[in-house]
Amino acid sequence: MKLSKQAFPSDSSSTRTSAIPQPDQHAALLLVDLQNDFFPGGALAVPGAGVLIPLINTYIKHFSRQGWAILATRDWHPTNHTSFTEQQGPWPVHCVQGSRGAQFHSDLVMPPGMMVISKGTDPKKDAKSGFDGSSLADRLEDLNVQTLFVLGLATEYSVKHTVLDGCVHGFRVVLLTDATKGVNRQPDDFQKALQEMADAGAFLANIGDIEMTPSAH
Repeated sequence: MKLSKQAFPSDSSSTRTSAIPQPDQHAALLLVDLQNDFFPGGALAVPGAGVLIPLINTYIKHFSRQGWAILATRDWHPTNHTSFTEQQGPWPVHCVQGSRGAQFHSDLVMPPGMMVISKGTDPKKDAKSGFDGSSLADRLEDLNVQTLFVLGLATEYSVKHTVLDGCVHGFRVVLLTDATKGVNRQPDDFQKALQEMADAGAFLANIGDIEMTPSAH
């Protein structure tokens, strides 16, 4: 897999780690569409997504413990949303407003007061990215966020488009590759999505690249 030099400048783990932006008070963790309908048993399940939950909780705990911003996007569709097959769209009915499928997975330890960004609320317009037709960009600006750490579901869809839009908006975007999974309709879809994000300027990182020790106060 070809990766950008920005993401992985050398084979040295110390160099890689130093090259990856580290979270601080100007960073935010963005949880993308961690809803029941995208986990096994849901209407649009990503295979194996459940195994991500402990690691996602680790990332949430770290950001929360440091007092850094955590936001979550969610599909929040009306019953007649244009993306549904009943409306000649490509997807089965999923993440309908107020439904169990639209709720965040119960095993996730979401911090109190976490900011939730709803997307796909217009019945006539699909929203592939967390930035699309939402208040996400404004909220990040209000929080003075410069670096955006992204994880969630699914890699080739909402995650990829959110990362690409984040780069367009001028954020340093770090995709936490170990906390996202793809549908892989074609065997290399996940890798192609990673490549596209790296080519757009996103950093690709995992838990080993992020300084997870508590900072001294």
